[in-house]
Amino acid sequence: MTAHAPAAPHQGPSKPEELLTVPQVMARLQLGRSAVYDLLRSRQLASITLGRARRIPTHALTDFIRTRLEQEAA
Repeated sequence: MTAHAPAAPHQGPSKPEELLTVPQVMARLQLGRSAVYDLLRSRQLASITLGRARRIPTHALTDFIRTRLEQEAA
């Protein structure tokens, strides 16, 4: 018989990361297409490329907003 490490508490099914399109990010930030692509190009907003499609993880958008709020507060 072998000893096993205790299992981590079950926290329910993991939710897959939601990926947003550029138009969805435009709507959420109320910015134009060029402004969003400038944020992506300057790496202020993280994204992934799937084929020719650009997708922004929701956590990247949340991190971007949090960072901007912290910068404004400083």
